[in-house]
Amino acid sequence: MAEKRAGQARGWSWKRGRAAALLCLLVAALLVRPGLVPNTPGRMGSLLETFLPWLGLAVPVLLLPALLRRSFLASAALLLPVAAWFTSFGGLLSTGGQAPDGAFTVVQHNVSDVNPDPAATARALAATDADLIALEELTAPALPAFEAAMAADHPYHATRGTVGLWSKHPLTGIRLVDIRPEGAGEGWNRGLRATARTPQGEIAVYVAHLPSVRIAPATGLASGRRDESAALLGEAIAAEPLDRVILLGDLNGTVDDRGLEPVSSLMDPPGPGFAFSWPAKLPVARIDQVLTRSATVTRVRALPATGSDHLPVAADLSL
Repeated sequence: MAEKRAGQARGWSWKRGRAAALLCLLVAALLVRPGLVPNTPGRMGSLLETFLPWLGLAVPVLLLPALLRRSFLASAALLLPVAAWFTSFGGLLSTGGQAPDGAFTVVQHNVSDVNPDPAATARALAATDADLIALEELTAPALPAFEAAMAADHPYHATRGTVGLWSKHPLTGIRLVDIRPEGAGEGWNRGLRATARTPQGEIAVYVAHLPSVRIAPATGLASGRRDESAALLGEAIAAEPLDRVILLGDLNGTVDDRGLEPVSSLMDPPGPGFAFSWPAKLPVARIDQVLTRSATVTRVRALPATGSDHLPVAADLSL
């Protein structure tokens, strides 16, 4: 009789693994509704949303106790986070295919203000043959290298502060966009707006570099200045009279981050592809964004590394 009970204990059962099953349910809920996590203290909600796709790694972790416990319940419950992950991110697995001939291509890159070889970075970006190239952390000493490398194929350009835009198409209506958070000085200029006169019509192009965020064990995600700047950028885009808008920038956040909602809520859904861009040596998040209004991003991808701590991001658009 004792041997029979021992054999039953070693067999698979629906009664064991309840804790693992509950964890599966929790992970699935967070994947679908990360807003359940409050943003105070320490903006933990935004921190979760920044790395939300990686929450799928909980599945193989939870598979282990399900197998060790020989639990039918926990094993079946694993289907919940798997389904939730594919519901939220499955569409991003597609690369979008090859761009059709004549596609409108844009490139976004934070070139780094400590880039050891800005000339090489400039040549690499010019070689993409993109219609628009947006840059952040563009310093005065590095500017001539970018002007020289792009002059032939991108004869139109504009810079304001540390952001710049190079274009194959004429640019008009160039102006500074004030996205300074409280306490930023007069020289803190990280936003510009221009009208690109393309064969498909006029497009309002915004280039922005939102303030950096910091992660610390004691304080969590310090994104207050970033969120404040995002609200100002959202106000500028909401007031934009042109219907078609392209926003290119280092927004220091992912499109899932609720701190960027003042901007992301005004734009169309992002295109297929994860295109993680930061940090360049081991990218885990895309904080360099290509967002549109009344235009469709058909493909987005990260480009090879330059001398920056960010990867360039390229996107094909359907106008």
